[in-house]
Amino acid sequence: MGSLSHPWHQPLTLPISPRPSTRMCSPHCCPPRLLLLLTGTLMPMVHSYGFRNCIEDVKVPFHFRCIQRFLESPAPAVSDLPPHATALNLSYNIMRCLQPSAFARLPQLQTLGLAYNKLETLSPGAFNGLGVLNVLDLSHNQLTTLAEGVFNSLGNLSSLLVQHNPLRTVSPSALLPLVSLRLLSLRGGRLSGLGPVAAAVQGLAQLELLDLCANNLTTLGPGPPLPASLLTLQLCNNSLGELAGGSPEMLSHVKVLDLSYNNISRAEAFTQLDLHNISLLHLMGNPLDVFHLLDISDIRPRNLDFSGLVLGAQGLNKVCLKLQGPQALQRLQLQRNGLKELRSHELESCPVLRELDLSWNRLQQVGCASRLLGKKQWEELEVLTVEHNLLKKLPSCLEAQVLPRLHNISFRFNRILTVGPSAFAYAPALRVLWLNINSLVWLDKQALWGLHNLTELRLDNNLLTDLYGTSFAHLCSLRTLNLRNNRVSVLFAGVFQGLSKLQTLDLGGNNLRHLAAQSLQGLPKLRRLYLDRNRLLEVSSTVFAPVQATLGVLDLQANNLQYISQWLRKPPPFHNLSKLYDLKLQAQQPYGLKMLPHHFFQGLVELQRLSLSRNMLRAIPPDVFEDLGKLRSLTLADSSNGIHDLPDGVFRNLGNLQFLDLENVGLHSLTLEVFGNLSKLKVLRLARNELKTFNDSVASQLPSLRYLDLRKCPLSCTCDNTWLQRWLNNSRVQVVYPYNYTCGSQHNAYIHSFDTRVCFLDLGLYLFAGTAPAVLLLLVVPVVYHRTYWKLKYHWYLLRCWVNQRWRREEKRYLYDGFVSYNSADESWVLQKLVPELERGAFRLCLHHRDFQPGRSIIDNIVDAVYNSRKTVCVVSRNYLRSEWCSLEVQLASYRLLDERRDILVLVLLEDVADAELTTGQGGVIKGSSS
Repeated sequence: MGSLSHPWHQPLTLPISPRPSTRMCSPHCCPPRLLLLLTGTLMPMVHSYGFRNCIEDVKVPFHFRCIQRFLESPAPAVSDLPPHATALNLSYNIMRCLQPSAFARLPQLQTLGLAYNKLETLSPGAFNGLGVLNVLDLSHNQLTTLAEGVFNSLGNLSSLLVQHNPLRTVSPSALLPLVSLRLLSLRGGRLSGLGPVAAAVQGLAQLELLDLCANNLTTLGPGPPLPASLLTLQLCNNSLGELAGGSPEMLSHVKVLDLSYNNISRAEAFTQLDLHNISLLHLMGNPLDVFHLLDISDIRPRNLDFSGLVLGAQGLNKVCLKLQGPQALQRLQLQRNGLKELRSHELESCPVLRELDLSWNRLQQVGCASRLLGKKQWEELEVLTVEHNLLKKLPSCLEAQVLPRLHNISFRFNRILTVGPSAFAYAPALRVLWLNINSLVWLDKQALWGLHNLTELRLDNNLLTDLYGTSFAHLCSLRTLNLRNNRVSVLFAGVFQGLSKLQTLDLGGNNLRHLAAQSLQGLPKLRRLYLDRNRLLEVSSTVFAPVQATLGVLDLQANNLQYISQWLRKPPPFHNLSKLYDLKLQAQQPYGLKMLPHHFFQGLVELQRLSLSRNMLRAIPPDVFEDLGKLRSLTLADSSNGIHDLPDGVFRNLGNLQFLDLENVGLHSLTLEVFGNLSKLKVLRLARNELKTFNDSVASQLPSLRYLDLRKCPLSCTCDNTWLQRWLNNSRVQVVYPYNYTCGSQHNAYIHSFDTRVCFLDLGLYLFAGTAPAVLLLLVVPVVYHRTYWKLKYHWYLLRCWVNQRWRREEKRYLYDGFVSYNSADESWVLQKLVPELERGAFRLCLHHRDFQPGRSIIDNIVDAVYNSRKTVCVVSRNYLRSEWCSLEVQLASYRLLDERRDILVLVLLEDVADAELTTGQGGVIKGSSS
């Protein structure tokens, strides 16, 4: 694997730009150029596909994220990125300024994100080299000015976002290089006038949207006209009281003008401006007489958004009269007008409407919508929106006038408690109904009757506790039913009977504890079922039997599913779901799944995505994934107190797996028996495990791997990881932040650079040199011992005699006159004839049976006897010559004789012994002794 390289591998280098004549970043906010060059020089020159501070998007090549890396300048992030990078996100760092040519290494960059930093200064030429950049995001920084030369070379830029900066000034020529700019956002700054901004953008011939909301604008001028290409100008949330100061033609080309939430009170202020091209004017939140404005200006009523304006008494009637015209009104938006009540036929004087929006008022009831309209509007209304009001109930509308084209109703964000029978009888063509985010506790069994065309129904985030079979009986076209975050605890059999076209059912966030066998009866086309965040204790295959032929997505996360035995007495719960491709089982409560029974996923032959994260799995059988041959994504993350090492063969049938998340599962090792069959794996997440190495044999069996995360693993700097060091520095696999991997607890030593020279010593030579002599010695010693045993023993005793003689050289007195050496076979002669004769002559003899010290070594006794006697008397016979001990005694005496050069040896021959026998006896040392 190490021989393969990424197509964009380049040596790490930093660009050197000439010193500009204009002011650069100050030393306190940018590192000196010399320091940056030294930093680049010290970086290892490797062709690495792992980046110090960035991560490449797995799905979108050349898109890089370098967020939350505490970067003080772009250099540490840019220095090792490939020059073909097209998107770079450096948000959420601590950069204070940008040096010239900070991104020159990335000439193909199209999107650059620098939001949420601490940028105070942009040096002239900061973006040099980015000729194809299309989007630049500088929002949420500390910029106070846009200086001349900052945006040089950005001729292709189309979107510039500088919102939420304390921006006070914009240099008149700062934006001139942006000849392709279409969107400019300066929202949330501290600009005080439109004139200077108009001067800065007047040369932008393609500018279409200018956002100056939430500044400190108090005047429109003085200043030049805005570009003729400008279509949308947003000036909301400022302090504009008068519109004076600007030239009449300043806004002549603007189509959409937002002046919401200013302090404009005089309608006469608009008479000084040319607004004949305005197609939509927002004036919400201004203390303005809107009807007077329409009387004295050239603003057409249908181009004015009446939302948020004080309409006064009979205001709705006046609005409707102003909007009269031969053509139908596409949309009437009356948001935030303080409306509290709408009487019958209140909107009768309005023109024909397609959409009616009454959101953000204080309406407590609207009754049946058709009662608000006149006959001419009944045939045209298509969309009704009454959100963020105070509606408390929806009454029965069985006898109300029908609105044949009304297909979309939204009553979200109200306080609706009950819905009466046939509450929507006036809208038989209804396709989308939103009743979510209310306080609905009672839905009449006949509330939705007659809605045969309804395809989407949202009842989520209410207080419903019971569902009845007849409630949905008429919804034969319904495709999406959302009941999330209610208080449903029981699903009665047949409750969904009749929903023959339902494809998505969301029951998440309820109180379901048990699903009856017939709970899903009547849903032959159900594809997506969400049961997450309930209290389910178990699921069985019989529950899913009615939807087994179509169900593709099943969400069971954050329930109370538990299995305390490895064996299921019943069939596996998903046995019949042969079409299921996405299964979520993560985060079971309160402590997660403890174990998975054998063949738990049997039958899921089409499953592609499986999530088991945030469970405390203590046991995973080797056969648990055996049936998931088509699985492409498996997540087991955050099970650190449970899994530890995986069993051998657990992934053996997952040949199509591409994404595997094992973050924080407590792994101690990677083995071929576990990972050897994942030939198509592309993404492997192993962060926060107990791994000390990444096995090279495992890496060689993952030929498709492209992304590896080993963060916060205690990798060791040992010879076992020398291959890993080479692999990190030259691989086609993106390793997340490879230069941050420390050597276990050694925070100053890194895997990518630890000293590996000791690992390449020829240890074999040293081991051979050390072991060969030992082996030879072990071979020679037995042979020598066998062949020269007596000679070695003789020389050993000679040595001991010599040592003893040296120690006793000064001794002059002897304990005995003679030491008698004889064989036990001759003992009778010695004791009866020799000893009595000698002792009668006043000689003191040393006899072994009488004078040797008991308990002492016999050798020590012999040595002492020889050296403590004046003479050694050897009684020689053939038995004497064949005795080992006798031979030893005579040899010791002979050694003393040779050493002292005195006649101390006396031989007594008991029988005739040839000379040859004397010299070839057991010791072979009698020859030459005195007789």
